[in-house]
Amino acid sequence: MDAVNLENPEIYINRELSLLEFNRRVIDQAKDETMPLLERLKFLCIASTNLDEFFEIRVAGIKQQVKYKSVQTGPDNLTPTEVLKRISEVAHKLVEEQYKALNDVIIPAMSKERIRIRRRSDWKPAAARWVKKYFNGNVRPVLSPIGLDPAHPFPKVLNKNLYFIASLEGKDAFGREARQAIIQAPRSLPRVVHIPPEHTSGPHDFVLLSSMIHAHVDELFPGMKVTGFYQFKVTRDSDLFVDDEEVDDLARALEGELPSRRFSDAVRLEVADNCPDELSHFLLRTFELTVDDLYKVKGPVNLNRLSAMYDLVDKPDLKFKGFIPAIPPRLESNSNIFEALHHGDILLHHPFQSFAPVIDFLRQAAADPNVLSIKQTLYRTGDDSAVVEHLKEAARTGKEVTVVIELRARFEEEANIGLASDLQEVGAHVVYGVVGYKTHAKMILVVRREGRSLRRYVHLGTGNYHARTARSYTDYGLLSCDKRLGEDVNKIFHQLTGLGRVEKLKMILQSPFTMHKNLLNFIEQEAHHAQHGKEARIIAKMNALVDPEIIRALYRASRAGVKIDLIIRGVCCLRPGIKGVSENIQVRSIIGRFLEHSRVYYFFAGGDELLFCSSADWMPRNLHSRVETSFPIEQKRPRDQLIQLGLINYLSDNTQAWILQADGSYKRSKPGSAKPRSSQQILLEHYCTFV
Repeated sequence: MDAVNLENPEIYINRELSLLEFNRRVIDQAKDETMPLLERLKFLCIASTNLDEFFEIRVAGIKQQVKYKSVQTGPDNLTPTEVLKRISEVAHKLVEEQYKALNDVIIPAMSKERIRIRRRSDWKPAAARWVKKYFNGNVRPVLSPIGLDPAHPFPKVLNKNLYFIASLEGKDAFGREARQAIIQAPRSLPRVVHIPPEHTSGPHDFVLLSSMIHAHVDELFPGMKVTGFYQFKVTRDSDLFVDDEEVDDLARALEGELPSRRFSDAVRLEVADNCPDELSHFLLRTFELTVDDLYKVKGPVNLNRLSAMYDLVDKPDLKFKGFIPAIPPRLESNSNIFEALHHGDILLHHPFQSFAPVIDFLRQAAADPNVLSIKQTLYRTGDDSAVVEHLKEAARTGKEVTVVIELRARFEEEANIGLASDLQEVGAHVVYGVVGYKTHAKMILVVRREGRSLRRYVHLGTGNYHARTARSYTDYGLLSCDKRLGEDVNKIFHQLTGLGRVEKLKMILQSPFTMHKNLLNFIEQEAHHAQHGKEARIIAKMNALVDPEIIRALYRASRAGVKIDLIIRGVCCLRPGIKGVSENIQVRSIIGRFLEHSRVYYFFAGGDELLFCSSADWMPRNLHSRVETSFPIEQKRPRDQLIQLGLINYLSDNTQAWILQADGSYKRSKPGSAKPRSSQQILLEHYCTFV
C-alpha cells in the first residue's frame, strides 16, 4: 500500500458541525409526510431542545477557549475561532430551516386536521373574551413588569426562559419616563393553552401564552403607550466546573455550583424576527454578545414548548400506533428470574422488549430472604423511579445496599443529589464513584445464598435505569448468573467504592483501563487478517465516533481491505468514501420513532466472532475519563438475536437510514425498486403486540 498521511485534517469531520448535521436529520423528520403529524411536530421540538443543549454545552465550551485565547485544534485542525464562525453559519441556516418547517409544513398540516394555534388577529369575540378572562385570572396576577431606569437596572435573566422587551412612550404616575421594560413569562404557567371548544370554532384550538400577554400588554403600563413588544430568550453556559483536585465533598461542591447555571455567561440570544435592530443590539450589548450570536426567529422563541400540544390533542391517528413490549418467553413461563437465569443468559432489547424484567430483578432481590446484598450504578433514573424504590425497600429490610451515584450526570445533578440523600436516609451505602472519572457504566450485582454457596447475578446495560426513556430509547440489557461476569462486576464495584490497584477482568472490557487498547487490538487484528487474504469484518453501532486513534485504526483497516459498517446515530468525525483511505467504510445514521442509543461492537476475529454490548461510545471521554464497560455476548441464542436483529437488520434499512457522504453531508436511503425496510418497524413487528 502507498503511504497515506492519516494525520491529514482533510480526512476528519469537525465534531460540532457533525452534531449540527444530526439535528438537520431530526428536522427533516418533521417534513416526512409518511410520519404521523403530531410525531412530526415532536421531532421539530426535539431539534429545538437539542440546539439549546448544543449551545449550553458545546458552544459555551468553545467560547471559553476563544476567551482564553486557546489555539488548540482537533484532528480537523480548525481553531476554536474558526469553529465558532462555522457553527454560526450552519446554525443560522438550521434555525431558519426549522421555522420554515414549522410555518410552511407543520402549521398548515395541523390546520387541515382542525388543530390550530390561534393568532391574536384570528380571535373571534367569544375567544377574545375567554382569553381576557384567563389572562386576568391566571396570568396577570403573577406578572412583574420591570421598567428600565437608574433605579431599575436590567434584571437577571434566567437561562432559556421566555421574556419580553417592551418599548414605551409617556410618563408614569411618578413622572418617570422609561423607554423600555422587561417582562418575564412565569415559569409556573403553561406556554400553550387550550381554548375550550364552546368559545371557539374548533375542538383543538390553542393560544400561546406569549399571544395572551401581547394582547393585554397595554394594561400592564396604564397611561403609557406601548410602541413595541417582542419575545426574547437567552441561552447560557450550563456546564458545571468543579476542581477535582481541590474538592473534598463532591455533593456539597456541586450544590454550590448549581444556582450559578441559571445566570452564567450568555452564549446565544433569540428574538422575534420583527424586533427592531435598535432593541436587538441593546439586548446583545446587555448580554455581552455579538451579532453572530443573534438568532431572529419567525415564531415562538421557545419552540420546544409546542411539544405540549402532543398530549393536549387526543387524536391517536396522528400519533405512532401504541404497542405492548414483549417479555422473553423464559420469563413468561418462569416468573422467578433467579431460576430462569440458571438456564442461560437473557438479552433484553428495549423498547421492543419490556424494561419490566429489570425492575422485577430488583423487586425480587429486595424481597428474597436469600439475597444478601445489592450493588448498583445510577446515572439517570427519572422521577418516582421504581428502581430506586426497590433499592430503598432492600435497605429497609436489612440487606446490604450499595449505590454508586454519578452526581455529574449532565442536567441531572440536582436530582441525583436528592436521590443520594433519600437512599442514605434508609440505610443504603452511597458513594459518588471516582473523582475525575464519571461513572457511566450500567451495572447491577445481586449476591444470593443458594444452599451452602453464594451466587452472583448481574444486569449489564447500554442505557440508563430510567423506565420512561426505556420506552423511547433503543438499548440492550443482559441478565446473567455467569460466574466470570459476576466476578468482573464485583471487582469493578470494589474499584468504585474502595481503594486498590486494578484487578484483571476475565470478560469485561473497562474504561479507562482496558477498553481502548483492546478495541485498537481488535481492529488491527481484522486488518492483519485482511492483509493475509482472510475474511475480515467490523460492524459497530454507537451514538458517536470521535476518538482519533480509533478513527486512524479504522482507516488502516479499510486500506487493508476490511469491510467496515458503522451505524452511528449522531456525531461521526470519520470521513467515509475517501479513495485510498476509507473506501471500505460505510457510515449510516438511523433516525426513526425511537432514539437509537445502544452500543454494539462486532469483529469477525478469524471466525471466532467477538460481540460486545457497551455503555461507551468511541469518544476520548468515554474511553479515557469515564468508568465504562463493554460486556461480551457469548451464548448462541442471544448472540444470533443480536447479530441478526441488532446489526444486520439495521444495515438493511432503506427508509430511515441516512448515509454519510465524504463531504460530511448525509443522504437519505431510498428503497427504489426494493422492498421498503424500516429496522425499527421490523423490530416492533417481530417482538410487540400493537394496540
